[in-house]
Formats: sequence, structure tokens, C-alpha cells
Amino acid sequence: MLKATIDADIFRESIDAIAALVTECRLHTAEDHIRTRAVDTANVAMISLDLQSTAFNSFSATAGEAGLDITKMKNIIGMMGKGDALALNLIDEDRKLELNFGGYRYSITLLDVNTIRKDPNPPAIDLPGKAVLRGDALNNAIKAASVISDKIALGIDPEAMTFYMEAEGDTDHIKLALGEDELIALNPVQARSLFSLDYLKDMGRVMARAEEVEVHLGIDHPVRFTFDIADGNGHVEYLLAPRIEAD
Repeated sequence: MLKATIDADIFRESIDAIAALVTECRLHTAEDHIRTRAVDTANVAMISLDLQSTAFNSFSATAGEAGLDITKMKNIIGMMGKGDALALNLIDEDRKLELNFGGYRYSITLLDVNTIRKDPNPPAIDLPGKAVLRGDALNNAIKAASVISDKIALGIDPEAMTFYMEAEGDTDHIKLALGEDELIALNPVQARSLFSLDYLKDMGRVMARAEEVEVHLGIDHPVRFTFDIADGNGHVEYLLAPRIEAD
């Protein structure tokens, strides 16, 4: 079903992106890529990940589906050294995933896909506002906001031509406004929504590694973050539902 070798750092980056939201997922394999789409248990956030065969040193796969325990995978990648080569062998009929790296050989039992939630359908929503910025800048703003609040407003001010992030605590307030000269790109359409920092902190740690993150926004709509991984050979999309503001 899948036999491949990949740089351990690329594999770690992929698992970390999934682990930010879910503890298990359905992994779909095809002749030229692997992919997954999953939603968290509270139905608040969704991840879509696609890793092309070009991200691998070698790749051979057929169409199939497997259940991955992401928590277990996260623990295993903690054993991998930087620059290790990882060999993957997914045996569908035995429901096993073999991982070989640095002298270690793991044989992991796959989860029954029938016990894992089906892939969610991405909602059809119009998010006209877009800002593109460095992942570390986005993560730093999320960390700064989490010091004083558990929620953050993301928005675009078309008059000021800025993308802004704003958080309000009981007594404190923080706002970061980035102009066109501080952004990679901006589509200046009026937008603003409020989001939970609990989710954004986990996403932010992953997005911090990305050179560019696209932030798609509307008014009181979900936010969509899209960015590349694996030197452009993989793509991740996060979708996060807004929090309802009290009057």
C-alpha cells in the first residue's frame, strides 16, 4: 500500500501539523501523494494536509486508506534525530506500519478506519479578505495576545491598509497592525472575526516554521490559514470557526 523513504524532519513537520488539532486520522494513499483531512472532537477546527511524492526520497504507493494514531506517532518522532532517514512500510492486509530509522525498527498496529470519524467536507464559505505574512510573525502575535486573553480578533482595515491582531483582557489590551510594507501581500477587504487562542497557539507553533502563511478572513466567519511544508512539496490548510462575541 505504501513503501517510502523520507527525511525525518519532513515527516516530523507533517505529523506536528496534524497533531496540533487531532489525535487520530484517516491517511489516504495514492500513486503520487498521501493526504488526510480531519476535524477536532469539538468540531471547531479542521486540518487538511497533502504531501506529494516529491517530498519523499523514494515513493511507491497504491490507492488505500489507513487509520493513524497521531499521539503514538508524535511520541515516535521524538526518538528521531535531525537528518535521520526514515523508511516507511505500510502493510494494509496486516494493518501494520513499520518505521525504520537510526537503528530503531517500530511495528505499529494501525487503527480501524471504521472507528475514526469520516473525512469532513470543507464548508463552502466566501472569505474575501487575505493577508500574507511570515509564519514566525503570526506566531509571535498569537503568543503576545495569549499573555492577556484567551481570545484574539483577526481583521483587515481597508482604509488603513493593514492586517491587525487585537486582544482584550479584563484590564489589558494589545494590538498589532501590519501595513503593506510589513506584509508579503494584502487584499484590503473589510474583515474581522474573534477566535479562541487555545486553538491558535497550537496552530501557531506549526505555522511559525512557514516562510509564508496566507490568512483568509471574512466578517464573523471562520479563518483559513494555508501554508507549504516540505520545501514546497506539501501543503497544509487549517480552518478555525469563530467565537461568538457577547453584546
